[in-house]
Amino acid sequence: MPDASPLTLDSVSVLLVWTAIAIYALAFIAYAVDLARRGAVAVDAKDAAAKTARERELVAAGGAGAGSRGGIVEQLRAQETASEAALNAPVGKRARLVWARIGTSLTVLGFLFHLGGDVTRGIAAGRVPWSNMYEFALTGTLLIVAVYLGVLFRYDLRFLGTFITGLVVVLLGGTAIWFYTDIVPLMDPLKSVWLVIHVFVASLATALFALAFGLSVLQLMQARRETKIAALATAEAAASGTAKTGPGFLKTLPSAEALESLAYRFAILGFIFWTFTLIAGSIWANDAWGRYWGFDTKEVWTFVIWVLYAGYIHARATRGWRGSRSAWLSIIGFTAVIFNFTIVNMFFKGLHAYSGLN
Repeated sequence: MPDASPLTLDSVSVLLVWTAIAIYALAFIAYAVDLARRGAVAVDAKDAAAKTARERELVAAGGAGAGSRGGIVEQLRAQETASEAALNAPVGKRARLVWARIGTSLTVLGFLFHLGGDVTRGIAAGRVPWSNMYEFALTGTLLIVAVYLGVLFRYDLRFLGTFITGLVVVLLGGTAIWFYTDIVPLMDPLKSVWLVIHVFVASLATALFALAFGLSVLQLMQARRETKIAALATAEAAASGTAKTGPGFLKTLPSAEALESLAYRFAILGFIFWTFTLIAGSIWANDAWGRYWGFDTKEVWTFVIWVLYAGYIHARATRGWRGSRSAWLSIIGFTAVIFNFTIVNMFFKGLHAYSGLN
């Protein structure tokens, strides 16, 4: 943290960042309340559907077991259809979820303070604000929120708001506490136009991978719920609507297949930007050190991440690796991204020693 000295532009930046963190935390709470309320509404809807199914069974002559199984399958398909229609609904025709709207409004407000903190840091430094770990995290988390808010114009991903705001609070808060560094002049290798291009594109790729990661986690949860529903389709507990198949809010989310498809799209976009990151980094390395590749730790891990996502995309597209295996590859890939940013920067020595930490 900076010293409590006369107010400077960098001090203003820090104040704006901490204000953004506080607002993101409030957004996280609002989104969490929204998920809880979604769960309660889903339970009420399930009870009503179960009552209707039981009434149909009393009239139908096909037998209680078949009626139960048919009712459960019918309910599941109806939920999936409604959830996927809501996912693609235009902004003006989306469900008026009060707490989700509050969470999104707070996220926009937090983003504006966050942007102010990032811009003032750049002005104070007289350069782009991503030359060390603190600044990279500042810009990277800003882009995560920016991509999330931008995607909301196309898809209703407000159910992902808890994950996005929670992730940003943890990353940005941890960065502000442990990674803050004073503004210092750039090292000679960083005085290049590639600093602007290479690092920004890497940050944008990370933001897209973060969305894919969040969707993959929800995919695993939803897939587990769907498996339980299939297993309980003939059970009396399922027929009566009392079976516990997972958190209630999952009933209002798209199917596991739809979540997987959306995560795959974001991963592909992120992979394109990460590929450019790898290429741009090689060109920059040749300009700075006279070679395109030198097996530096950071270079190796950047390539490892590229291989993980290339394997994920290839396996899903050509080998039929869908479902849980696909989700786990996405999760492992993003874990490698976070490892590259934290552990590699902090504990591995090499030519990319630009963390700014002592």
